[in-house]
Amino acid sequence: MSLPEADSTPAVLIVLAMAAVLGYTVALVVDRTARRAGRRSAAAADLAQRGRRPAHLTLVILALLVALNAMPEQNWTGAIVRLLGLAFIGGVSWLVAVLTFLLEDLALARYRMDVADNRHARRVRTQVILLRRITVVVITVIAVASMLMTFPSVRIAGASIVASAGIVGIFAGLAAQTSLANVFAGLQLAFTDAIRVDDVVVVEKEWGRIEEITLTYVVVHIWDDRRMILPSTYFTTVPFQNWTRREAAVLGVVELDLDWSVPVEEMRAEMHRILD
Repeated sequence: MSLPEADSTPAVLIVLAMAAVLGYTVALVVDRTARRAGRRSAAAADLAQRGRRPAHLTLVILALLVALNAMPEQNWTGAIVRLLGLAFIGGVSWLVAVLTFLLEDLALARYRMDVADNRHARRVRTQVILLRRITVVVITVIAVASMLMTFPSVRIAGASIVASAGIVGIFAGLAAQTSLANVFAGLQLAFTDAIRVDDVVVVEKEWGRIEEITLTYVVVHIWDDRRMILPSTYFTTVPFQNWTRREAAVLGVVELDLDWSVPVEEMRAEMHRILD
């Protein structure tokens, strides 16, 4: 008669706890190293600050995955490995997003907005902001797709999904043609330099500045502190005025309704004093 196998669950839990402690310790060492590097580099300090949480999460999960895969499989370890794998994909995606945002911020830091002629800086800022939004969408889609592909049933269904993607794409394109048009118009605005963030424009007989440009809409800050939200296709299909297309300075007209008895020469002298 064979004896029943001993339950090794307590040993597995002890090993997992040790692996979690080891992973967290490695994360602390990496964090301290990054902080020391940050004393000599502002970029390294920013990376250490932003990447601390995703790095801790990813390293701890990686240690747990290595420990689970190195031990004999238990009845309950399969589900834990699956959950840890999903969390690991999320942590890596988080780290990639942090690194991408850091690179984009470094690119923005090279171009100052508080200068007399900031046209090039505004153009770069507009493009980087849109690229950041695109980056978030791409990273999210890749992360979700990677998570789904860890399930065998999804991998098996992948062939049929790809086969029917053409038909689905046609119907989706017809149903969402307005939204897609706005997305392509947003990309066109960013890379054709038609408008930039902080440009002075006149739209719908309203004077204001471009406050935000997204993939689907543009926010115009009106002079009286209102916000006009227009679809991106508006700026590719409707004529509008851009007063800062060629230079940052704005030329305007000031009209004063005065009485005939106003001393014009004294008023002109006061104007010159204020201008000086």
